[in-house]
Amino acid sequence: MSRPGGERSIERRVRRVATRLGLHLMIADKPDAQVRAHGGYMLREPITMRIIFGNKDYPYCADIEEIEAFLEARQETA
Repeated sequence: MSRPGGERSIERRVRRVATRLGLHLMIADKPDAQVRAHGGYMLREPITMRIIFGNKDYPYCADIEEIEAFLEARQETA
């Protein structure tokens, strides 16, 4: 799917949505080869510091599209 803007602009938009929902978008600072190939993002609840998405198989396993879809689904239920 083609989107306007680059990856950084998508990250900013997703970060704003996450913040509105009371979540933090976390980005891998020093990604290894596995993270670079398949993801690089996680979502965390700031109060409990619990990771709620993006650590199923390994830390930072979600890509930005998966994070965006998760947040859209969460917005619909909120």
